[in-house]
Amino acid sequence: MKNQNQNQRTKTTVVEASAAAIVSASEVFLVHSISAIGLAISFWVASSHHSITLISHPSQTLLHLWVIQCPILILLYSRYRQSPQQFSYLRAVGRGILGLIAGALVNAFGAIALGAPIGVKSLSKTINWSMMMSLFTVVPAASVFGSSWTDWQRIFGYTKPVGPIDYMICLPAHGAVLGAWFGAWPMPLDWERPWQEWPICVSYGAIAGYLVAMVASFLVVLVRGTLQHTKRD
Repeated sequence: MKNQNQNQRTKTTVVEASAAAIVSASEVFLVHSISAIGLAISFWVASSHHSITLISHPSQTLLHLWVIQCPILILLYSRYRQSPQQFSYLRAVGRGILGLIAGALVNAFGAIALGAPIGVKSLSKTINWSMMMSLFTVVPAASVFGSSWTDWQRIFGYTKPVGPIDYMICLPAHGAVLGAWFGAWPMPLDWERPWQEWPICVSYGAIAGYLVAMVASFLVVLVRGTLQHTKRD
């Protein structure tokens, strides 16, 4: 019985790996480019149409960011859902929406546990920041993997991506978390700068880490694809 289960898992892994190999470096570049453009549009709309910035109005700016970015990421990553014969595109979109809410709760809890301020004045900031972080970390994986614990554990527990889609999800998510972590360092320093308030510098750090990691994931997929093509030749 165990051997049958192992064989079935092996066959599933092979099929998924074959599907993942179809995603080219140019397609990864396109997905990340659209995501980056979405971020740029979010800041442009907030600045040009509402005259707000992340420093002057962090909560409202983050609200613009995640509201605009949410459909972009969910619609993009739902195309790469596992087992498309069994799970429809709309179902993948629904999983992405559920992942947004669940991820926001996890990120909010983590932020509060690490020292984020608690209070009515900070509530909207924490909510909108958590929604943004959920888009960067949880939503792509939820749209692609659904409730597959094995894949979630491989990506976030062991950090062992095996194909282009995994790299598209894994590296930007880790980059956003690391960026937010480093962005939080100036907060307790007694500089009395407006950008030190929660969650301004943390948001800038998360966005910077996310963008850098997207570039890194594209380069990794590009190099891996080149090496595999060279070996075949």
